[in-house]
Amino acid sequence: MKRNLIAALLCVVSTLTAAALVDPTDASSQYKAYPDKDIPAPTPAPEGYEAFHMEHYGRHGSRWITAQRCYDIPVAELEKAEKAGVLTPKGIKLLGVLRRIREDSKGRIGELTPLGAAQHRGIARRMAANYPSIFRAGTPVDARSTVVIRCILSMLNEIEALSEAVPGLVVTTDASDADMWYMNHDDKYKNAVTDSVKKIVLRPFEKNNANTGEYLRTLISDESFARDSISRDDLFRELFEVALNMPSHDGLYPAILEDVFTPEEIDRGWRVNNAHWFINGANTALNHNLSPTVQRHLLRNMIASADTAITSSSPSANLRFGHETMVLSLAVLLELSDYGKEHNDLTTLSDNWKAHEIFPMACNIQMVLYRPTEGNGDILVKVLLNEREMPVSFLKPVSGPYYRWDDLRAYILDKLSSRP
Repeated sequence: MKRNLIAALLCVVSTLTAAALVDPTDASSQYKAYPDKDIPAPTPAPEGYEAFHMEHYGRHGSRWITAQRCYDIPVAELEKAEKAGVLTPKGIKLLGVLRRIREDSKGRIGELTPLGAAQHRGIARRMAANYPSIFRAGTPVDARSTVVIRCILSMLNEIEALSEAVPGLVVTTDASDADMWYMNHDDKYKNAVTDSVKKIVLRPFEKNNANTGEYLRTLISDESFARDSISRDDLFRELFEVALNMPSHDGLYPAILEDVFTPEEIDRGWRVNNAHWFINGANTALNHNLSPTVQRHLLRNMIASADTAITSSSPSANLRFGHETMVLSLAVLLELSDYGKEHNDLTTLSDNWKAHEIFPMACNIQMVLYRPTEGNGDILVKVLLNEREMPVSFLKPVSGPYYRWDDLRAYILDKLSSRP
């Protein structure tokens, strides 16, 4: 009886522990494929209101990894074991996959994948379907991209699909260094503070969650060889990166994350990654709450552009294409849902704040403005993250996800006033 009770308790503990581990799909974090399934239909606008303008910032779609070493190092390290004759059958199979993807990566580092292009085409089609009062023949659409090719191609795919869905749009496109000061601002002061925080806070957290090489036992048959001849930290770091990014290739290569790494290894790697992104772009006193304000120029630009649109009687849209760091900090600055909350304890962070919810591949923020169809009245706005309507935590809604534009504008500009 006692043994049965202990066994039952152990089973419960095991189940609870397993349930607490991150889902492997979410563990991909910034490499997660865009969640384009089960997107809710837009909440109807308040009676007498119609959408007339959109301010948008979107990340490029799924891509190749941005560093060649991620493809080179795992092959080089496993080839040491191959030469020594100590690769397991699983190790031999994995090496074959890694050689193939390394060869295919040559000349394509950081480039958009076909899936990345498809993600933006889908977003465009849904934009056109959801906001026909904005996207109609004659509407001016100003589209701008950072100067990075994957962002430019993301913009062009989205614009092409939008134009196919709505013939007669008046589209302009641009990608210039002249816009990089707000499209992809590099804040050297914030970077210096963050680098210091990483040394003091993040490095110990990484050490406490470091990979201990469990996965190597299934790849290399000789433990002493794995210990003495393999650069274990380099191999884990780059192999884990390749495994996380496999969803970017839409099944072209075998998914290796769960096949190679244990659930515990995946979870630890995700927690470290999540903490890294939080310190880089979210709200924490650890770096004097500086991180989200990096995107102050971008948000001011979006507000000024919206103010200009309000003065016109015609519909319009401003679409911007860049990177995940901008979307991350925008979501925090706008205090969407609970993403703007301050957190200062990395050990509990992943229970309360999850980067993958904000910035999968092709992530985007849309601010949609509404005005009365007749007469005068307040301009309303709703904010969407990845096409899902978001509560704005500092505002009281007029109705559902709809807020007074003047309230949102005033709060944000006051919040940003402390930094030029």
